[in-house]
Amino acid sequence: MKRRLAKISIFFLILCLLISCNAVKRVEADEALLTENSIILNGEEIQENRIYNQLYQEPNSKLLGVPLQLHFYNLARPDLDSILSEKLLQNDSKRKRLEAIISKKQLDKYINSRLEFNQWIKRTGEAPVIVSEEETRKSVNRLQSWYWNNGWFNVETDYAIIPSEKKAKRAKVEYYVNTNTPYIVDSINTDIASEELDSIYNSHIAESEVSLNQQYRTLDFNAERDRLTQLFRNNGVYNFEQEYITFDADTINTDHKVNTTILINDLQVTQGDSTYRAPFKIHEISKVNVFTDYTYANRNEPVTDSARIGNFTVYSFGEMEYKPEAIIDAVFIRPGRMYSDLARTRTYNRLNSLRVFKYPNIQYTPDPVDSTNTNLIANIFLTPQQKYSLGFDFDVSQSNIQKFGIGFGGSLLIRNIFGGAENLEIAGRGSIGSSTDAAVSRDEDRFFDISEIGADVNLIFPRIFLPFDTEKIIRGYMSPFTTLSLGLSTQHNIGLDKQNFSSILNYKWTSSRQVTNRLDLVNLQYVRNLNTNNYFNVYRNSYNELNDIIQSSNVVTNPDYLNTSGQLIIPRGAENFIEAVNNNTNTTSGLTENQRQNVINIRERKRRLTEDNLIFASNFTYLWNTKENLYDEEFSRLRLKIETAGNTLSAVSELAGLDKNENGNYEVVGVAFSQYVKPEIDFIRHWDLGHDNIFALRAFGGIAIPYGNANSIPFTRSFFAGGPNDNRAWQAYDLGPGGSGGRSEFNEANMKLAFNFEYRYNLFGALNSAFFIDVGNIWNVLDIVQDEASTFTSLSDLDEIAVGSGFGLRYDFGFFVLRFDIGFKTYNPALPAGDRWFHDYNFNHAVYNVGINYPF
Repeated sequence: MKRRLAKISIFFLILCLLISCNAVKRVEADEALLTENSIILNGEEIQENRIYNQLYQEPNSKLLGVPLQLHFYNLARPDLDSILSEKLLQNDSKRKRLEAIISKKQLDKYINSRLEFNQWIKRTGEAPVIVSEEETRKSVNRLQSWYWNNGWFNVETDYAIIPSEKKAKRAKVEYYVNTNTPYIVDSINTDIASEELDSIYNSHIAESEVSLNQQYRTLDFNAERDRLTQLFRNNGVYNFEQEYITFDADTINTDHKVNTTILINDLQVTQGDSTYRAPFKIHEISKVNVFTDYTYANRNEPVTDSARIGNFTVYSFGEMEYKPEAIIDAVFIRPGRMYSDLARTRTYNRLNSLRVFKYPNIQYTPDPVDSTNTNLIANIFLTPQQKYSLGFDFDVSQSNIQKFGIGFGGSLLIRNIFGGAENLEIAGRGSIGSSTDAAVSRDEDRFFDISEIGADVNLIFPRIFLPFDTEKIIRGYMSPFTTLSLGLSTQHNIGLDKQNFSSILNYKWTSSRQVTNRLDLVNLQYVRNLNTNNYFNVYRNSYNELNDIIQSSNVVTNPDYLNTSGQLIIPRGAENFIEAVNNNTNTTSGLTENQRQNVINIRERKRRLTEDNLIFASNFTYLWNTKENLYDEEFSRLRLKIETAGNTLSAVSELAGLDKNENGNYEVVGVAFSQYVKPEIDFIRHWDLGHDNIFALRAFGGIAIPYGNANSIPFTRSFFAGGPNDNRAWQAYDLGPGGSGGRSEFNEANMKLAFNFEYRYNLFGALNSAFFIDVGNIWNVLDIVQDEASTFTSLSDLDEIAVGSGFGLRYDFGFFVLRFDIGFKTYNPALPAGDRWFHDYNFNHAVYNVGINYPF
């Protein structure tokens, strides 16, 4: 209790110190610090961010009501350079005395460091926002413009600067807006000089961005101008520009109605000193020339190799290294078709996605043999990237299972390996580490007792390889790729030691700017455990639980299972004890029903985690992402995935009449293959609140249901909870399942719900912070696990959803973000019902997470 009171006292002391800081320390006597903006719309105050964003001046940013950045700025000395000059530089005796002690060079460094640090405080902090009459009038004009552009042509605006009555040198600004009656779009007429443009416009008039009987919005007319420009340029009008479109709006004596006329002039042509107008024409592509190895150095060299396919001609300045058909497949500018900006953009995107060429250059020139001056020749200049690329990586790490680790790897990329823009990637990786865990049972006493080595090979084809034509479904402009992957790795670690083999046949295509699809037609994984006898050295919780049962006064078991200390012998004694309980032999007696069930649960978990896995799966992933670029802070992202495994092997086994093993399962290469269905949904939404304030949420749900040849899910396909990208109040694999309390070292299950909420804001400079709430858990459902605390049986089990909360710091280095989060167990379902909320809610029981980039 005393410790808690001390912490509360310290918190309030810090809070009082912050509040007591003088925010107007750098505000002059005739100035006023802006404390608040208010917008009064038609007599009522509004709170819409989009309206307040129109103002030129905003109060200093605050955290919990305290302007931290302003207080930090106030720490800087406004005239430090003159102070140092007066004290040190202009005072000859003091300067000479200091130079005799630390030398002139050191004194100059000291002065410069003081000045640089003072400037850093100013840059990192936030200068006081001083109420400006000029900026306020500009804000009023901007408000008037915003409402005018949204249909209130008779809007009236005013403002008032109101000094604070309680605190000196502070003021707020009130803005007054009276909108009056809005104007409605009543009619849209056209005056299009060129007959070709008029025909195109009338064919697509239903797609107009401006709607009749709707309130006028300037943005709608801007969008209509963009639409028409794209419409004409995608329908053959090669030389059309946006400047040819103007709108004439009539609002005189119309009873608040807007009568609009779209004006589109003819093409302006300049010849010599004269200028005239001519009707726009529809342009057609007559030829497409592709230069596969163009460089600036060979621009004047003769072409030595070429291939003609229809009206496409592929050229090379040396021996042609590309199959012409593969290059033409990536070009969507087609001879005999109208000019189209969209075709050019798709060609750029597809050629870039091949990773074979540098950014291409596409140029259009008039066809000299065309007397109508409407035909265009498209010349595409491609500059190859280096055929071979090498990459290396190296890292040093530390984790909860190793006190020191070294990772290394290398990769080789071979471009255009078969001449059809195919790429071959070969990668190798390895790591060694020193374990912190007592699970390592080796004869040698070695520092590096953990190791892993692996290799991956990826062969990528720029097309869909299937025995039937997919062009009508997956078009070439969707950037289709087929990838064949092979992977092999072997681990020698604190665990069971594993060998892993994987093979994937994958198809990927982008059906629109926002939608990406991925189909793993074959996703094969074989996992072989090499050191199953080490199980109870790894999973010490299970081993300790067995020993606790043995130590019970009523339990009698075979003394051959125990060592001289009365503990179960690993592995023989522990395994024999488990089988004795499972088979109800007379070697073990006195167990309660609860103890017996615990032993059965440990047996089943051991069997599942030590068995070899053969997973022959297929999956499909649909990804919808509205994020437009790296700096877009308001977007939505939806990922849907469904995976099925074992159906093909099950059907083949039945047709072949294979025998089942003693457990009633089919086996392939001596391994009972997995069979399950696994749907997942993952949704992320970010809201940009302005001024580097972001609210982000994530919702995840997944379930893996075994059936047929399996009654459980392989460890590699199960779910876990906790960790820096999940529920940050628990370490990875520590949360769940259900209310069991995470009894095992690696807790996992086959059902998961997770919800994350995070408010992100800027502290100062590149340092950001966040408050977060993480909600979720994992459960076993419809599988072999019988532990009531771990299974989900009804909606009432939702009271086992764990809640974590906390805060964090993030430093933005530009190319990545270093993240540090502190999570507190707010609602712990593993505790008794009355003690679940805010139990051990303190820094001693907090979980500290370090991560790279944002968690979602």
